[in-house]
Amino acid sequence: MAFETVTGYCWPQSAEAGQPVSLHLSSAGGRPVAVEVARIGKDRAVVFRDDAVPADDHPTPVDAAQHGCGWPAALSLTVEPGWRSGYYEVVLEIDVEGKTRREHAFFVVRPKVGAPTARMLLALATDTWHAYNDFGGRNLYTGATSVALQRPLARGYLHKPPGHGRRVTNVTNDDPTSNAHVGYLRLNHLSPYAGSAGWPDWELPFLQWAEREGYAVDVVGNADLEDHPRLVEGYPLLLSVGHDEYWSSAMRDTVEGHIASGGHAAFFSGNTSFWQVRFEDHTPEGPAAAMVGYKGFFKQDPVYGTDRMGELTSFWSDREIGRPENLMTGVSFSRGGYHRIGKRVTNGAGGYTVHRPDHWIFEGTGIGYGDLLGAASTTVGYECDGCAFTYRDGLPHPTHEDGTPETFEILGTAPAAHFTRTTSSRPPKPGEPSEIEYIAARLFDDRSPEAVARIAWNHAVLGSYTSPAGGTVVTSGSTDWAHGLTGRDPQIEQITRNVLDRLSGGADVPSGSPSTR
Repeated sequence: MAFETVTGYCWPQSAEAGQPVSLHLSSAGGRPVAVEVARIGKDRAVVFRDDAVPADDHPTPVDAAQHGCGWPAALSLTVEPGWRSGYYEVVLEIDVEGKTRREHAFFVVRPKVGAPTARMLLALATDTWHAYNDFGGRNLYTGATSVALQRPLARGYLHKPPGHGRRVTNVTNDDPTSNAHVGYLRLNHLSPYAGSAGWPDWELPFLQWAEREGYAVDVVGNADLEDHPRLVEGYPLLLSVGHDEYWSSAMRDTVEGHIASGGHAAFFSGNTSFWQVRFEDHTPEGPAAAMVGYKGFFKQDPVYGTDRMGELTSFWSDREIGRPENLMTGVSFSRGGYHRIGKRVTNGAGGYTVHRPDHWIFEGTGIGYGDLLGAASTTVGYECDGCAFTYRDGLPHPTHEDGTPETFEILGTAPAAHFTRTTSSRPPKPGEPSEIEYIAARLFDDRSPEAVARIAWNHAVLGSYTSPAGGTVVTSGSTDWAHGLTGRDPQIEQITRNVLDRLSGGADVPSGSPSTR
């Protein structure tokens, strides 16, 4: 007998005060659905509840993963003026023979253009959620080249129960093969990709910590940076948190324009903007219904070989695109890799070795040269970004060959490495390149052992640079920075305060003290 439950999605996924959001539901047996909507931050603030929303039982179309579910709206809400910008959790419940079945949907309340209610703006990594979402079929990791946005997110992307193995990063040395994480996903009937993306893993703990500390943060979805580029106006500081892997060209235009005009950005994230995507199939409500990403099938992308090669949905550092993410963040996954994942830096420290302790981000931490930062909470973990560098007088300096800005300073590092034929949990088939061979081929047009060696021994890089107009960028170079904000790592918390305090003030900030250059 099939598992009877309720599932649903919101459309549009982002709205401002006065605009509608529709909830599209499928309820097993057509049972009425209890719906509760709450803004999630330091507190859980309920803004709507209905204990019996009528809903029908709709089948999931066979092509739902690529073309959406097309379910009718069961409920429509209008965003009230008093609803603060933020992530809004939609809890769905039905009663099945005396047992409550509970699932989740979400939407974002964004600020109005020109009317920020905070001094910093966080773009949730919603593109990455959708890229990994396998509800109803394939995702961008199982052969799809386009994914639908009008469908539920699979279990695990919006809610995770506590339990051993919850983090995809190995946080203890007794489980080097990630069996605990795989077991956790299976035990809780979650998507096998739910460890790699979603709200609970990174943005949730970051926003909870920020609001407890007294910071106000406005929130948008990734696509809002494309659909509403003027939203960033008036914000001294833009934020990226966690696993923020998929970006469109227009999103980068928005953020890079902000930095170029003197605005600040903090990337408390890793694997950041590695893949380019495009939004297509715009709906009557405005947002696109599909996200396109050909990735390894890039030669099938309709823009390949045309005058639109800059939109090719390969990775940003691909020589065919020529717009490495280093230009924006200072670092790239192509010069990073994994830390404490499977057979990659399996028993690594989980923290950064500090190289320039006099930099302003370390003020009040008491940290010194060579100290280990963030290991108490395994702040360096999962996917990491770095840059090409060399040592001079014992300190690391970028070579800038990969697009890293001239003013970039390396503040801390931790070893990271890509998967090879022998270290991948999913080894490539005979004749197929391994991950590191594929990256080398796209960077250098060469996957020989000599080319692979150029990116074989990488690092997560904590660093900062300042644009010519005075826009300061700080990057953590790791997805897992937010896990240092859960009460176990006061130095990570102090550094985060330093960044938020200094950069949200809107003043120009030097890239470092003279003694660190």
